[in-house]
Amino acid sequence: MSEPVVLGIESSCDETGVALVRGTTLLGDSLASSVDEHVRFGGVVPEVASRAHLEAIIPTIERACDDAGLTLADVDAVAVTAGPGLAGALMVGVSAAKAVAWALDKPLYGVNHLCAHVCADVLDHGPLPEPTMALLVSGGHTDLLIVRDIASDVTSLGRTIDDAAGEAYDKVARVLGVPYPGGPHLDRLAQQGDPTAIRFPRGLTSARDMEKHRFDFSFSGLKTAVVRWVQERERDGLDVPLADVAASFSAAVADVLTRKAIDACEHHGIKDLQIGGGVTANTQLRTMAEERCAAAGISLRVPRIRLCTDNGAMVAALGAQVVARGLTPSSLDLGTDSSLPVSTVSV
Repeated sequence: MSEPVVLGIESSCDETGVALVRGTTLLGDSLASSVDEHVRFGGVVPEVASRAHLEAIIPTIERACDDAGLTLADVDAVAVTAGPGLAGALMVGVSAAKAVAWALDKPLYGVNHLCAHVCADVLDHGPLPEPTMALLVSGGHTDLLIVRDIASDVTSLGRTIDDAAGEAYDKVARVLGVPYPGGPHLDRLAQQGDPTAIRFPRGLTSARDMEKHRFDFSFSGLKTAVVRWVQERERDGLDVPLADVAASFSAAVADVLTRKAIDACEHHGIKDLQIGGGVTANTQLRTMAEERCAAAGISLRVPRIRLCTDNGAMVAALGAQVVARGLTPSSLDLGTDSSLPVSTVSV
């Protein structure tokens, strides 16, 4: 008997993603982004994102089915991001998923956006080793997770206590006059600079901090240090070496992320590290993670860049894992939870 086909819907922020997955195989996907509509605001406007989801959801479902060469009649289950995320944006995706599940008389599964980011990797590299240490680095989240079972047992080991790494990228980009979204632009700029030019601080890495926040992150101080450094240069009438600032900032972020992730692996005796989330596309983070994992004897798993940012494939992949384990479907009165904890894989 073939594995079930799962339709996944993602709408937690500014990307409308839909995909179809069978087991760990991506059959087809489609993505609609409203990022261009947010550029002039310098960040995501929830109301604008929600309206864009409403306009995009049906065409995106149709394109995903066309890409897979399937119809909705071929779908065996529907998975949707129920949280965390923007409340209005989540409601659009959940409402669409409920409608599809009801119309097809198929089971509905509300799943966790953060866990879905981790699960995206199975589409490239197969089932996750158990346990796996996961470093999730996205626009709004920076988390260290112990994944014993991606469908039912995910534990938070550490998280940011202020700004997430992605938020720090956007704020630093704004100071440097780099367009929104800042991450990709800063990454390209950093590749032209010297990562050792400026020694920016590494948050929560002092001996005192490590006692209380060994596996937590903080990027607010780093962001402030970059802002002050730039302001002092401008006050003194000196040019600001944008590429060097970008490279040095990115190096500080990558240093902290990889140092704490590998420390967590070694402390808990876990030999596999998976990195996911939009910031995983960063060149310095990928390079440093590869080098440090190789030196520590840790196996590194990083999905292709398209699977790192928000997408429907990761939701469908997690849904497929939940279905495979025979877990109870969600009810048709499934709600959304903008602050859904990572330990709640499905609702």
